[in-house]
Amino acid sequence: MKAIVNTRYGTTDVLQLKEIPKPTPKADEVLIKIRATTVNRTDTGLRSAEYFISRLFIGLFKPKMNVLGSEFAGEIEAVGKEVTLFKTGDFVFGLSTEKFGTHAEYICLSQEGSLALKPSNLSFEEAAAICEGPYLAFNYLEKINIQKGDKILVNGASGSIGSSGVQLAKYFGAEVTAVTTTKNLRLAQSLGADEVIDYTKEDFTKVNKKFDFVFDAVGKSSYFKCKKLMKENAVYFSTELGFMYQNVFLPLFTKKVLFPLPKDSKEQMLLFKKLAESGQLKAVIDRRYSLSSWTCTQV
Repeated sequence: MKAIVNTRYGTTDVLQLKEIPKPTPKADEVLIKIRATTVNRTDTGLRSAEYFISRLFIGLFKPKMNVLGSEFAGEIEAVGKEVTLFKTGDFVFGLSTEKFGTHAEYICLSQEGSLALKPSNLSFEEAAAICEGPYLAFNYLEKINIQKGDKILVNGASGSIGSSGVQLAKYFGAEVTAVTTTKNLRLAQSLGADEVIDYTKEDFTKVNKKFDFVFDAVGKSSYFKCKKLMKENAVYFSTELGFMYQNVFLPLFTKKVLFPLPKDSKEQMLLFKKLAESGQLKAVIDRRYSLSSWTCTQV
């Protein structure tokens, strides 16, 4: 089968289109013919080893995973003898964040893995596009156990993770303040934000309001800049490592900063399917099509 392969770290020049062996499903696995995948920021980060610390997990001198890609949508071509949750011909979507490998024609995944039937109202390209942003946002919101009535500020509310965070926080019943640019204020409101702040006209860290949670979905702020926004038992979390990896180390010294390692699951995919079929998460798809770094590609 064809796959995009990289055997060393670097720019896009290290990527090569190659023929590699087609996988065979184990007893509890399904063989998926990938119809659509994405190139997301995780892929580019692993390809370049932008953060040197990542090499401790993905290979110190060269990548352990030679085929990147974590998001996909496709069709099940074969199933293992113990598979009961899916059948040949099912349209599915999901994530592969441990083994990656979706930048290829085929991939094998456990039936218990992070895959579900494709939302009936989405194309393959659209289904592939709703995975990573909601998955990363959900991991934070799940860890803080957000409750109805909690007040949360989302910085970067128009990006893939931020727009997902707004919609998921509203799904859990939170009161959301969204921080974004002038042109995206209406978008944030359409996602359900109760209040919007235009950061090009106002410093959101100086608003006269206290929050239970501050979610920096773009890594453009810091815990120290946002402390004055936080209630006594509030929690700050960011999608980025922060200056000198501060967001990794601060949780060792204070419970007011959270930096969980994300973990995907089948339950998440089932929730995203439900939300997508009810008309939510559309903004995630629209934003990812409009940003070159999130372009969906047909395999």
